[in-house]
Amino acid sequence: MDNLTHSVVGLGIGALIDRSVLPEATPDAQRVRTRMLLTLGCLASNFPDLDLVLTKLVEAPLGYLLHHRGHTHTLLAALGEVVLLLGLVWLLWPAARRLLGASPRARFAALLTACVGMVLHITMDGLNVYGVHPFWPFDAHWYYGDLIFIVEPVFWIAFGIPLALIVRGTVRRRCLLALLVAVPVIVTFAGFLQWGSLAGLLALACALAWIARWRRQRPGGERGRTALAAGLAAALAFVGVQAAAMHTARDTIAVAIARLDPGEHLLDTALSAYPANPLCWSFVTVATDAANGSYHLRRGQLSVAPGITRVASCPAGIAGRAAADDAQLAWQSDVRDSLARLHDLQQKNCHFNAWMRFARAPAIDGTTATDARWSPPGSANFSTMAYAHLADTPCPRPVPDWGYPREDLLRRP
Repeated sequence: MDNLTHSVVGLGIGALIDRSVLPEATPDAQRVRTRMLLTLGCLASNFPDLDLVLTKLVEAPLGYLLHHRGHTHTLLAALGEVVLLLGLVWLLWPAARRLLGASPRARFAALLTACVGMVLHITMDGLNVYGVHPFWPFDAHWYYGDLIFIVEPVFWIAFGIPLALIVRGTVRRRCLLALLVAVPVIVTFAGFLQWGSLAGLLALACALAWIARWRRQRPGGERGRTALAAGLAAALAFVGVQAAAMHTARDTIAVAIARLDPGEHLLDTALSAYPANPLCWSFVTVATDAANGSYHLRRGQLSVAPGITRVASCPAGIAGRAAADDAQLAWQSDVRDSLARLHDLQQKNCHFNAWMRFARAPAIDGTTATDARWSPPGSANFSTMAYAHLADTPCPRPVPDWGYPREDLLRRP
């Protein structure tokens, strides 16, 4: 996920934990705890991305591909990151240090916030098509959720609205609320959101605002916990809806591939969600054709409910405008390549071998390799590597031992 989303979710979790633990003995202590938990939530939800400083270890693009979402995005490393973050707070924040030394409640809340923030970062990153390998060193395989867009406005609204409503000062509160509403409106006009998605986001914002106001009018409701909990529930419900839609999309694509070419063996369907939209999906499939010794990449777009939204009506800003007579499926590109060439490159070119520790949909031409998850074969994206001119250069170091996403293609018969 993007760091704005991580930050908003982290702040929301910190505020929810603060309002779920009994208050501190004095107003001053409570103010320190609130600030500390908000800070911890925000920092913990971004802390694993410190691995961006490691991307310079290897020449681009391998540095980014192999070291971002790397070791700091593992559950084992998260334990050390929690200790480091809490240690920094203890050393650099005297008021927080005094509170932690005096209050068991504050110590529990701080530890819980840091742990939840770290795990949430890894989990949220694992929900999209990029993937993570959280169980290294016990399991070096990549895991892909394939169900949430990398910049998801549902999370902004679900956590941002309750947070904005507990901000002190009418002007600041209204400015934050206006910003949270304005951003989805702007991206809708820019072609990244459907109008139905915008309506759903505004409905969620209104519902959370109503819950916050209703709860404030009841005894003991001034702390804002109910709206924060409702936002968390809405975010979890959205993930559940996306998961159900993702499975429907995967099944629909598998049926379509079997109908197009019964002789192919479908290995994988990498799905990319659209923001705030469980109906529209873009995808790339990876299949093998044993009879011809080749593998096959197909890119396309899909609507899981063409009676509601035709695939041609999916937001053009995400994966281009779908041009198809079919209301449900639009095919965008179709590329075949030799398995023998893939095996040969992996064995003879150590840069390409390292790149294959990241690539899930490897599209190869005579000089470059690109992961087709982010653009059609033949066009470049951040994963594109000019492997040919690197063939005679020293091998990249250090290369993490992540599992090959396409180990199934690299096995020789």
